[in-house]
Amino acid sequence: MDRNLILAIVLSFGVFLLWDYLVLSPQRDAEQAARQARAAEQAEQAAQNMDPDIGGLAGEEAALTVEDAIAKSAGRVPIKTPTLQGSINLKGGRFDDLILLQYHETTDEENSPPIRLLSPAETEHGHFMQQGWAIGADTQAGAPWTAPEGAVLTPSTPVTLTRESNGLTFEKTISVDERYMFTVTQSVTNTSGETKSLRPYATVTQRNTPEDYRNFMILHEGPLGVIGTKLYERKYNKLKKNKNAKIEESGVGGWVGVTNKFWLAASIPPADAEIEATLANRGTTDKPIFEAFYAMPAISLAPDETKAMKSYMFGGPKDVDILQSYEAKPEDGGLGVYDFDKAVDWGHFFFLTRPIFYTLNFFGDLTGNFGVAILLLTLVIKLILFPVANKGYESMSKMKKLQPEVKKLQDRYKDDKMKLQQEMMALYKKEKMNPLAGCFPILLQMPIFYALYKTLFVTIELRHQPFLYIDDLAAPDPTTIFNLFGLLPYDPTALPLIGGILGIGFLPVLMGVAMWFQTKLNPPPADPVQAQVFAFMPFIFVFIFAPFAAGLVLYWFWNTTLGILQQWYIMKKNGVKVELGQRLKLPWAKKSADAAGDVK
Repeated sequence: MDRNLILAIVLSFGVFLLWDYLVLSPQRDAEQAARQARAAEQAEQAAQNMDPDIGGLAGEEAALTVEDAIAKSAGRVPIKTPTLQGSINLKGGRFDDLILLQYHETTDEENSPPIRLLSPAETEHGHFMQQGWAIGADTQAGAPWTAPEGAVLTPSTPVTLTRESNGLTFEKTISVDERYMFTVTQSVTNTSGETKSLRPYATVTQRNTPEDYRNFMILHEGPLGVIGTKLYERKYNKLKKNKNAKIEESGVGGWVGVTNKFWLAASIPPADAEIEATLANRGTTDKPIFEAFYAMPAISLAPDETKAMKSYMFGGPKDVDILQSYEAKPEDGGLGVYDFDKAVDWGHFFFLTRPIFYTLNFFGDLTGNFGVAILLLTLVIKLILFPVANKGYESMSKMKKLQPEVKKLQDRYKDDKMKLQQEMMALYKKEKMNPLAGCFPILLQMPIFYALYKTLFVTIELRHQPFLYIDDLAAPDPTTIFNLFGLLPYDPTALPLIGGILGIGFLPVLMGVAMWFQTKLNPPPADPVQAQVFAFMPFIFVFIFAPFAAGLVLYWFWNTTLGILQQWYIMKKNGVKVELGQRLKLPWAKKSADAAGDVK
């Protein structure tokens, strides 16, 4: 090809790129920013005139108890299902009283109240959901609704609420399934003589942080939503400290809500509806009002015209099977709620936490016990890592064989650390040994360990699940060594100041013993200081693991035990004789070990 032609093509392409970079790209960015600004302004305008009750929450008004707030209501429609109990507030048609009957605050279900998910706006930790129509900027969130006398919302008896305002007749038919999903079919008829403009909206609100909120670093709690196809989250503390940290996004379909560790309140628009969503703090730093809000495009309603829409509200546990059942397409029995299971905080290691959870849940369903499921999951993980672990244990076995040579070098160059390191490296090179190879299996397990920790921490499936003497695998071991695991009639963890560090249960102690056994199988570090540190590590880990979920400690104990068996087998296979009693310095084992000439 002619050189000038090539040069012309290159220059033309360069001019095109330069034009796109200097002219077209800034124009596109400006148009996109303008669209986002318009969407944010519209969403803000639709949300700015909130219910007067909500606005008062950020002021000095004293908060009521749940009982007083419910009693103060002008009218309510009871909710009764196999899983839910509560009522709908006829002021605003607000869902602000909801109890989860199948979940209790403690494992003692007979003496423990069920979980309260929603509570009235006037309470200190008010938490509620609401859907409606905004006329201009007015959401009419406090407008009174009427219900048929004696109406009760059950899975077999929907309830229809009605009201009239400004020449408009509103109707809201609410139904509920056997679990935790409410279907809200709304219609509005223009009975005035002029055209009206309305915007459908929904809000999920949390006054202050929840009563049991602890701000865990690895757990998201606060407003969140899937807007379009992307998940957005804002923690309570972030919005509390910085109101400008709010999120304003738009997309087609999705859902918005407020989540706590195990529970979710969410509002779901029609799957094909365009929404403009906001996750924000509408209150102040001292008196926050957290909100997940969406508004749909405004509709024009001519005289005598009626418009209707169907949306949903969810109030219940973040049970993965339940959430995913609502994700299924309508023809498969679901609602088509996009990525609803992302209400569970799978974290950045979702590619590990999800498979771990699915495997654990499978074994839990198969065996009927999640403690057994953890043991089986550990076996699966061990099998997957078996080849890598084998190489690591083989390397450690070879290291143990070299201990006599290493000891000689240590004695010969005890006053010259630099020369000692050089000679040891030369020895490892001669024997084709990598002294760090034994650490690789442990390093490989760290992401898996964290993913399991995350899974046990954030999923509700293990909450209040028993195993042997443990009544809740998601909580720390309930026993403590300082009262001989319950044999002595007192609770040392109740002692002031030091009680918090005395909750060292039987399972963490068992795990520490297993780790100590494993250290005795490993070659000791060349550095005496390092050797002392490693000797104390099992005891340090007992204190570190004591406050962890019992299910996690069970995994680590069982994993360590399997590791001991695997390492023992590899050592025997490689000709390394280890008399366990001698390695543990048991006096009765010394004679037999000396006679056998075992390597120490």
